[in-house]
Amino acid sequence: MRVLLVEDNERLAEFVAAGLRNAGFVVDTFTTLADSDAAFEAAPYHAVILDLGLPDGDGLHLLKSFRTRGSNCPVLVLTARDGITDRVTGLNAGADDYLLKPFAMEELVARLRAILRRPGAALSVLLSLGNLSFDTIGREVRVGGELVAMPRREVEMLEQLLRRAGKVVPKRSLEEGLYGFDDEVSSNTVEVLVSRLRKRLQQTSAKVTVHTLRGIGYMLVDGAP
Repeated sequence: MRVLLVEDNERLAEFVAAGLRNAGFVVDTFTTLADSDAAFEAAPYHAVILDLGLPDGDGLHLLKSFRTRGSNCPVLVLTARDGITDRVTGLNAGADDYLLKPFAMEELVARLRAILRRPGAALSVLLSLGNLSFDTIGREVRVGGELVAMPRREVEMLEQLLRRAGKVVPKRSLEEGLYGFDDEVSSNTVEVLVSRLRKRLQQTSAKVTVHTLRGIGYMLVDGAP
């Protein structure tokens, strides 16, 4: 899950980004309306966390712009504006939720996942295929009911494939979902990660297979390799 974080307080942005990454999200952080808008146009985001007081304007203008362009990407407003009128204005402008500063990181993650679980949004609580299941809240992978330890990147790759099980997931789509603008991505980064995930699944006797469609992408299917 790739998240756009719009926050001009550098220290807070680093704290939030670190917490989101620990929770399994890919995060791109920007501090201005202009840069955030350009990023939103350039990459496919599953959600936006939006501060309102930004150096070049009010974050509500960016939110209204998203909605005017027809985007239904979930937006969680993160701000110090605590008046009822401010909250109502934000929600009426198209925000999906509103969290006041200061806040607990656990609550931010919980609220983000909650809006992603709403009808039509990106997140389901439990994904499964064959004898493999993935708890998107606890970030736990199980094979035959047994918990499997798996590095974060492999978990993120598995989640993307599970969400489109039985369908081809283009390599470019995987790159955009797994890596932010600041991540170093070589021409074979995805191939290497798929290879590691495939070996991990084989070691755990998972009855699912990752197929490679050369020049196109990858597909997770039910059945042992």
